[in-house]
Amino acid sequence: MTIEQLQERIKDAAARGATLEIHGHRSKAFYGQPPGGEALDMSGFSGISSYEPSELVVTAKAGTAITELEALLAEQGQHLAFEPPRFQGSERGRGTLGGMVAAGLSGPARASSGSVRDHILGLTLLNGRAEAMSFGGTVMKNVAGYDVSRLMAGSLGVLGLIAEVSIKVLPRPVASTTLRFEMDQAQALRELNRWGGQPLPIQASAWWDGALILRLAGAQAAVTAAVRSLGGETIPQDLALPFWEGLRDQSDEFFQGAERAVQGGARLWRLSLPQTAPVLHLSGEQLVEWGGAQRWVTSAQPPAQVREAAAAAGGHATLFRALDKSPGVFSPLSTPLLRIHRELKKSFDPQGLFNPGRLYPDL
Repeated sequence: MTIEQLQERIKDAAARGATLEIHGHRSKAFYGQPPGGEALDMSGFSGISSYEPSELVVTAKAGTAITELEALLAEQGQHLAFEPPRFQGSERGRGTLGGMVAAGLSGPARASSGSVRDHILGLTLLNGRAEAMSFGGTVMKNVAGYDVSRLMAGSLGVLGLIAEVSIKVLPRPVASTTLRFEMDQAQALRELNRWGGQPLPIQASAWWDGALILRLAGAQAAVTAAVRSLGGETIPQDLALPFWEGLRDQSDEFFQGAERAVQGGARLWRLSLPQTAPVLHLSGEQLVEWGGAQRWVTSAQPPAQVREAAAAAGGHATLFRALDKSPGVFSPLSTPLLRIHRELKKSFDPQGLFNPGRLYPDL
């Protein structure tokens, strides 16, 4: 598949008044509003375009599997520091680079390493007129002004077809240790906030079912000193790695239970909150990540109550998984923000070709 073929497909759809559902391996088909339109399969548009290990930048086509990209980076001792979920497995397929950017999802290390958006240096986009548009570059100094590249992170493909992306990569930490502490959620949040004000190499955290798990990463001396300072139970690496991988790919025990609950009529919510927000007294199971900033809630509680609780704590709630998405996946936009979204959609995709309604019903 070539850029020219993709452009012809877009022109043809526009001429027929059709809409297009952009997808790779459909690993994130559950996310956002249900997909619609004619399938535009990007999985064949794959491959590494360039990789400069010494410059810490890699450029690849949108259909490239994240696992393929990470295998290449691992050969040079580098990685995607924000740990995007890959959603591996026969039922979920394999996450791709384009889907990674479009969904904007990050893994356990997001609080310490930044998000997908923070690591995008540049990209090539095909707009609704089938024009190839390049934004950003391959070095941070080129990322200035109106940063369209990062605007695409989390857009769920409604603004255009992501064709190629340049990503900043980082060296893997020299040392890593995982610690476990027995404590309730309120105590875990207090400790995470207290530790957050100290020079500790905390790379990731997760609280669930009465246990707080910390991953320390960095220089060996810093990790060793932090272990002595924090205490807790050290988890062997052969057990810690599967835990963090399962959390990253949303395949661990909590998410397995959430999927079963969703099939029974419950909903899985993703709450974005200030790290200092207190415990939210919502019904159902809760998993806390990112030092308290990301909280997963599996609950049958009415959507309005969940959203009100998140808003009262200074954040918002996203309906991540549900059989019924009629309450809306994302929090309603204010009138000014909705106007901005509509103007952006009109500018990039005037005929509404790409992923109609995937982000919001009228976009």
